[in-house]
Amino acid sequence: MQEGAPDPGLYDYHPYRGRRKIAWPEGKTCAVWVAPNLEYYEIDPPANPHRKAWARPHPDVTGYSYRDHSNRVSHWRMADAMERHGFPGSVSLSVALCDHHPDVVADGAARGWEFFSHGIYNTRYSYGMDEAQERAIIEDSIATVERATGQRIRGWLAPALTHTPRTLDLLAEYGLDYTCDLYHDDQVQEVKVASGRLASIPYSLEVNDHYGFNVYGMSGREYADCLVRQFERLAAEGEQSGTVMCIPLHAYLIGQPHRIGPFEEALRHIAADPRCWKARAGEIVDAWRAQQ
Repeated sequence: MQEGAPDPGLYDYHPYRGRRKIAWPEGKTCAVWVAPNLEYYEIDPPANPHRKAWARPHPDVTGYSYRDHSNRVSHWRMADAMERHGFPGSVSLSVALCDHHPDVVADGAARGWEFFSHGIYNTRYSYGMDEAQERAIIEDSIATVERATGQRIRGWLAPALTHTPRTLDLLAEYGLDYTCDLYHDDQVQEVKVASGRLASIPYSLEVNDHYGFNVYGMSGREYADCLVRQFERLAAEGEQSGTVMCIPLHAYLIGQPHRIGPFEEALRHIAADPRCWKARAGEIVDAWRAQQ
């Protein structure tokens, strides 16, 4: 048989069956964390030779203004629905938002949300960056978020999910605890890094509202049903060993008037289930680490 490409060595292989039991607090079986993406998209970003920021020619007034709905209107709709049902946010933050729209960041901080970095802008990609540029973005993220919120970031979701071969190693070197950029598991897992340690917390593309609405073409009610079905399965399997469900959100999508109602119904259903542990990302990683 022809030899294939080598395993990239990002993590060890552990089949789902037969793992050591993970127990969540108070006998909960599924840790549910909500990840609002608080983002800033530039109307006319610098070109990256590896990927276009907008499908249309720049400046893209339509793309920019559509996403700006998050920071003017729909953030508050989404955040209020989360708060009514006891879900704290773990924020995937375009760090430039601290300067462009500090009111949005301040609102999340006042609600007790956790912040981690989603890069500086969601229109600037890691492709082609040298090490000095990537270090500068991590250092900027740490300093800017701490200045704006008083928190030192613990986690990372790469800007527009773009990476370099050194990204994970650099995150561990700077003392970050978790990455959201691996989609390989429904439990927290260890990432293999050059030094230090880094956990992979389950994020999601499957129940991400961007994929639900823009890729899979779901209605608001279909997306809400998808969230409920995701939780029910993970909560049942979590009786054997605690699972993790992430609900990644973009306010300009989920916070539209015609979608927010079904979404809140899904939150109500999940929050009322005694198997649900409503947690922040860092709390989930800490509870998992304590059992390793």
